[in-house]
Amino acid sequence: MRPGPEATVSAPGDRRPVVVGVEADSSRRMALAWAADEAARRHLPLRPVRAEGLPTRGYRGGAVPPSWEAWNQELHRSGEQVLADAVAFVAARHPEVEVDAVLSEGDPVWALREESRRAAAVVLGSRHLSRAEEVFGSASVALPVMAHAHCPVVVVPEPEHITQEPTYYVVGVDTSEHSAAAVDLAFEEAALRGAELRALYVWEPGPLRIFDEHAAQQECRRLLSETVAGRGARYPEVVLRHELVVGHPVQVLTEASAHALGLVVGTRGRGGFTGMLLGSVSQGVLHHARCPVIAVPRHG
Repeated sequence: MRPGPEATVSAPGDRRPVVVGVEADSSRRMALAWAADEAARRHLPLRPVRAEGLPTRGYRGGAVPPSWEAWNQELHRSGEQVLADAVAFVAARHPEVEVDAVLSEGDPVWALREESRRAAAVVLGSRHLSRAEEVFGSASVALPVMAHAHCPVVVVPEPEHITQEPTYYVVGVDTSEHSAAAVDLAFEEAALRGAELRALYVWEPGPLRIFDEHAAQQECRRLLSETVAGRGARYPEVVLRHELVVGHPVQVLTEASAHALGLVVGTRGRGGFTGMLLGSVSQGVLHHARCPVIAVPRHG
């Protein structure tokens, strides 16, 4: 096992791996399964990563490790076993997929962020933490990785929320430049899955109705049409529906994701979120979405 350029959409001949964070709990395999399926569809290698930070609140069972060397040895042994189980799982599911497992003895967020520099995507499992836990808790991985990743980050929920049949993808569209990268990847994913694509522009009117709402909605529709324009020619097999929806972004996107294969949104990348993933919206979408959430940083 080995210790472990920006990208948004894989190109022909691109061999950057699909990276997946591997959990110790063998019953939580949805992220690993999603990543293995994605690697198989794209004919890419899979890179399972297991990263462990040093203990900060004592040792297992409240005891203190006899030495840092003993801790590192146990960390290495347990990590190797977790990765061996993950490799066996992938081999049984997709024997054709090339697998290169990585054990990192560092902070998971840092390790996955560094892996994202050379990855086609980083895939994580959803812990379904509360908002406070997701933002401030030591168990939080998804938000800090998404905020600083150099490639798309996929957060996969629990199995009861996964749609198995090819239905449709949802992409959140706004006026930012980062939305274009999300739309590109959404079209690509829909084409790979043989699914339809719903492009949603969520418009939330302010409390003071001091403007012409009809004119504002018409402008939103124009911007939505401009954002998705041209992609249909590149992906003629994808049936596209673009919709302007009035409401709160978290509620609209959560409801739209109920029967979706995935929800794709754009992020600023490396330091924050913009548009539809600003502040509480990002946390709400991650916590409540019923399908995999794919956060895509801007091109270049």
